[in-house]
Amino acid sequence: MKPENQSPPAPQPAPLVEVWRGPIIESRHRGHVAAVDGDGRLVASLGEPETVTYLRSSAKPFQTIPLLTSGAAERFRLTEDELAIACGSHSGEDLHVETVARLLEKIGLDERFLKCGIHEPFDRATAERLRARGETPGVLRNNCSGKHTGMLALSLHLGAPPELYDDPAGPVQQSVLRAVSQFSSINADEIALGTDGCGVPVFGLPVRAMALMYARLVAQPRGFDAETRAACARLTGAMNARPELVGGTHERFDTEVMRAGRGLLVSKIGAEGVYTAGVVPCERWPKGLGLAFKIEDGEDRRARSTIAIEVLRQLGVLDKNAYEALSPYATFPVQNHRGEKVGQIRASFTLEWA
Repeated sequence: MKPENQSPPAPQPAPLVEVWRGPIIESRHRGHVAAVDGDGRLVASLGEPETVTYLRSSAKPFQTIPLLTSGAAERFRLTEDELAIACGSHSGEDLHVETVARLLEKIGLDERFLKCGIHEPFDRATAERLRARGETPGVLRNNCSGKHTGMLALSLHLGAPPELYDDPAGPVQQSVLRAVSQFSSINADEIALGTDGCGVPVFGLPVRAMALMYARLVAQPRGFDAETRAACARLTGAMNARPELVGGTHERFDTEVMRAGRGLLVSKIGAEGVYTAGVVPCERWPKGLGLAFKIEDGEDRRARSTIAIEVLRQLGVLDKNAYEALSPYATFPVQNHRGEKVGQIRASFTLEWA
């Protein structure tokens, strides 16, 4: 009999990225990959796509869906910019602060209601400028401030106390849970719930279900009601129209992917090595496509973009121009402290086609 405190067997990940130093591989990053078409069919994978992990910030578009389907977005006349930043993990630049502040003003609340916490801006220049001025970053520079403000708007529209918008049992978070359940086809009571870095619930799902969610975000099944289909169209349109509000004005992977894709796909990173994307119906994928992967060790910098670009390339999503635009994120040099190149970080896998 297995002891109660014994962990279940670990899923077996596939090698995805190699870190070369000179003539040998010094490190490897492994993980699980799933690509699902609009019919929900697994078309390509690596590792164990049924591995359950947290969706993290890749949940943001689905956390924003109830804002539209409830009528709150219409009531508060939310703009494309405001919807994009609600879906984003922004860099904390002045542009982002101003957009969230306008949204707060629209709903008649101020930043004291936000419960996402405080951290330094992701944007290095902004963080350095604040430090030079001796200024502490405010809550509006938190990468989740747009999402939290959207939740406040939903709370007001539903007649719930805005102070409790983060309550897992409250109407806001229950609306979000229902949306996640609808898009993933997993019963709400079967979704593992944790607490995200910003304090609201986070959802544990199989990697394959995450890919299905993004396939449905860009190509909704017939069973979805008209309000949900319209919400998906508005959100994906806003993300593609204002990708700098989803990420940042420079050095943000989501932003660069959507710029390079020119409307073909939406891209959304999540913490701890999670990545998701949805490819709109096109010649190669007429029913749309959802992509998700989880890097087992949670690596966010040198492995994630490398894997994402190679997966998109193998799936036939990136044309020559898009691939060239993203090439700075596809592979990275290993350098010593003298600035000399002594190795390379590169993708090393071939997708298994169903």
